[in-house]
Amino acid sequence: MEKLVAELKEHVQFKDTTEVGDLVLLVAKEPQMLVYALVTGIERDPSRKNEWWHVNMQVLSVPPQPLTWTLRMEQFTGREIFTMGGEARFVKAVHFDVARAEPTAPPSTDKKRGLRLVK
Repeated sequence: MEKLVAELKEHVQFKDTTEVGDLVLLVAKEPQMLVYALVTGIERDPSRKNEWWHVNMQVLSVPPQPLTWTLRMEQFTGREIFTMGGEARFVKAVHFDVARAEPTAPPSTDKKRGLRLVK
């Protein structure tokens, strides 16, 4: 798993933090999985003494699959490879460079350019 994560870090631009609305990359060895998920909620788990968080996600599949993992911050921010059921897992938010569209000119009010009614 360490080798796969190192290779992913060479090809994917990751964020240092994970917030609601982020897309995360979920990696699992068994069952073999490499998928994106949308983080829909992060809530503190009050039943635990140490800081654990319920990370709610929607796996971007057809249909989208809801998923909740209870993780420590080091785990859902990609600082630590962890295990679930004895199998290695990795989660980290992906940074997307979203170019903002330039504002366009308002539509022309010139009647000659509009649609015309043909009878």
